Amino acid sequence: MTHATPPLSPTIADIKALIHREARRVTSYDVAIAAGVSQSAVSRCFKPGASVSKATYARVMQAAAELAYTPNAAARSLNTRRSNLVALIAPDLLHQQSPELLAELSRQFSLRGMRLVLFSQPREAAPGSLSEVWEHQLDGAIVAASLSEPQLAEFERRALPFVLFNLSVRDKNVNAVLCDQVGAARTMVARLAAAGHKRFAMIDGPAGSAMAQQRRRGVAERLAELGLAPPLCVSGEHDYASGARGLREIVARLGHAPDAIICGNDAMAIGCLDTARHELGLAVPGQLSVTGFDGMAQAGWLSYNLTTLRQPVRQMAQATADMLAGLIGTGNAGCERRVFSASVVEGATARLGPTA
Repeated sequence: MTHATPPLSPTIADIKALIHREARRVTSYDVAIAAGVSQSAVSRCFKPGASVSKATYARVMQAAAELAYTPNAAARSLNTRRSNLVALIAPDLLHQQSPELLAELSRQFSLRGMRLVLFSQPREAAPGSLSEVWEHQLDGAIVAASLSEPQLAEFERRALPFVLFNLSVRDKNVNAVLCDQVGAARTMVARLAAAGHKRFAMIDGPAGSAMAQQRRRGVAERLAELGLAPPLCVSGEHDYASGARGLREIVARLGHAPDAIICGNDAMAIGCLDTARHELGLAVPGQLSVTGFDGMAQAGWLSYNLTTLRQPVRQMAQATADMLAGLIGTGNAGCERRVFSASVVEGATARLGPTA
């Protein structure tokens, strides 16, 4: 649409009247006229990291506010050939159990002028289940759900930059941000053993979860090194019901409660804890120590005060955003792995010995 010529030295009211007569939305051209700057200066003011003086920025922001101007993302995409959209491909339980991770990832990419688009994946990803992802114009992707090798290969075929989050692929070098799950599990076992625990059990995550496998491996390795019996493991689904069901199965198989139960995540630990206290009448941590993984917000509630392992969510989210933004900006296909350590949260549900 061709804009009518505004009056000389137009006021905000003049520009609003012109927009109303033409029955159109406010454009960057209108803001430029109102602020007395060039249209390119307006564009720079709305581009994160662009160079613009404080005085120009203040004038543009004031004019934009008075005109209720919102940048047109679609038009900007056509100009830059980027959508500034990043896919987050995550397990379907992630948004329920780790809202702080989603919030932090969203914040980190927003600081870089990008937006997250969430694609939830069932635990067993079916072939072709990424078709919805390919329907969108994306600049990159964060993969936090277990995908098949053909699915991961599709990213490379389409030349879409991606970063694995808390995932690793055997025999394949890919960009990844990880928490040391094996090391975290080993640390928790050592602290529990130092307090005198001898018989361990574990409510494990799904068989197909790489993270669950790493946590199980860390527990088994450290127990073997300490000369203690392998843990009695039962399967779970990373949800509250699995924790309750898992404790019942462990007690039924042993005939009594073990000294300590390490749960594959906090949701299962909370289910185990409630069942121990309110159904089986077990004193926690007197008769049974219960620990979790992840450090979800609910774990810190006064009713639980769970002993758990907290992943450094903020640092991991920042590293993910830095890495993916760099890949998008440079097109560099280099490989980088950044590994972070979890920290022990000494809650009230486990007896812990000193740090080794």
